[in-house]
Amino acid sequence: MLFCTRCSLLHAFSSKFVRCLNNICASSSLYIRMNATRHIGHAWIVGVVALIIFSMLPQRHFAQERKVQNRPYIDMRRWHYGFLFGLHMQDLEFTNNGYVHTLEDGTEEAWFTDVAAYNPGFSVGVLGEWYLTQHLALRVVPTMHFGDKMVRFREQKSGKEEKQNIKSTYLSVPINVKYAAQRFNNYRPYVVVGLSPMIDLTVKKQKALLTKRFDMALELGMGCDFYLPFFKFIPEIKFCFGLTDLLVKDRSDLIDKNLLKYTESLDGASSRMVVLTFYFE
Repeated sequence: MLFCTRCSLLHAFSSKFVRCLNNICASSSLYIRMNATRHIGHAWIVGVVALIIFSMLPQRHFAQERKVQNRPYIDMRRWHYGFLFGLHMQDLEFTNNGYVHTLEDGTEEAWFTDVAAYNPGFSVGVLGEWYLTQHLALRVVPTMHFGDKMVRFREQKSGKEEKQNIKSTYLSVPINVKYAAQRFNNYRPYVVVGLSPMIDLTVKKQKALLTKRFDMALELGMGCDFYLPFFKFIPEIKFCFGLTDLLVKDRSDLIDKNLLKYTESLDGASSRMVVLTFYFE
C-alpha cells in the first residue's frame, strides 16, 4: 500500500512538472522569455517537496521489494571522483529600455533585443564529491561549456532585423550542496543547489554587443544515482541563473559608432543556462 502511495506521489510530481512545461510551450515567445524562469522555479520546488516526502516515508515496508545492491559502500567513502559530459542551452535575458535613436536624416529608431534561437552546446568536466552525512554531500564540478547564442535586434517600426552570433566558452567551477533521499535498491534521487563562478574565454570586441568576461550563477538541479555493477551512472538536469549584469555599456572599443545604438537600447543582460549532464563515478 505504501509503495503505491510513493508511486502516486512521484506520478503527481511528474504530472505537475509536465503541466508546467506545457504551459511554457503554449505561450508566445515573448511570454516565454518573461515567465519561463518562474515556471521552472515552481517545478523545481515541487520536485524538492516530492523528494523530501519520498525520503521520509518508512523504508521497512519495502522489505519484500529489496534486491541485491550494486556497490553498496560507494557512498560511504569520504571522497568521490568521476567525470561528466552533457548538453546545454545558453540564453541571455535582456532588459530593453525603449531607447529612441535618431539618424542623421531625422528618422527615429527603437530597437528591441532578444535571443532568436537556442542552439545545443557541449559540456565536459570532472566531479569531486565530499561526503558530509548520510543525506548531504558537497560537490565541486569544474566544467567547460562550449556553445553560442543567436541574438536578434528588431526595429519596432520598420520591422528591420539584425543578428549577432555570440560564441561562448565558459570555464565554470560550481560548488553545490547535494541532498539525496534514502537509497532504495540501485537508485537514489537527489536535488542540488549552489553557486557557480564562470569566466568566458572567448569574449570578442568590435561587435554590436559586448559581454563581460566574469559571471556568477545560482544553480538549482535534480538527478538520480543509478548503481551499476562496475560504476555509478548519474543523469542530472540543472538550471543556472546569472546573478550579475553582463552588459558592457562603455563601448569605447567600437570603431563603427552606428553600432552603439544596440547597447544604448539596453539597461542590462543576465545569463541563463539549462544543462543536461551525465556523470560517471
